[in-house]
Amino acid sequence: MPDDNVTVEEAVVADPELLEAFRELLPQLSSSAPPVTAYTLDDIVESRATALFVARDRGGKIIGSLTLAIFRVPTGVRAWIEDVVVNEAARGSGVGAALVNAAVARAVEAGARTLDLTSRPERDGANRLYQRLGFEVRETNVYRRTLEVPG
Repeated sequence: MPDDNVTVEEAVVADPELLEAFRELLPQLSSSAPPVTAYTLDDIVESRATALFVARDRGGKIIGSLTLAIFRVPTGVRAWIEDVVVNEAARGSGVGAALVNAAVARAVEAGARTLDLTSRPERDGANRLYQRLGFEVRETNVYRRTLEVPG
């Protein structure tokens, strides 16, 4: 499926179609993520700090998504890509590139000077895509602390 058969748009409402798409896509991204809820999607869509992009095939079916976080810190505007997922049947067809390019355009529009993302080393296709789109591997330490969420 060439790029011209894919459209990317920002999700503006957390409707049943979006929820159903995420119930299909999220397990393809993470086997440990809890199932997404309508509340969670609504929170993402309504947040000023995030933009949820979806890719649709020619028939209008959602076949991929990407979340872009944009936030201001004392040193400037930061932008970060998270949770990029393309339906397995559509991988390698330009969907991921279309999603990333939409995120790049939005980050530029917001005044971000850089756009960051992480990708697990074993995700060969994704890592090749990001490098092809101009992202550079950085030598940095990424730290994570797992937090206990009450309730």
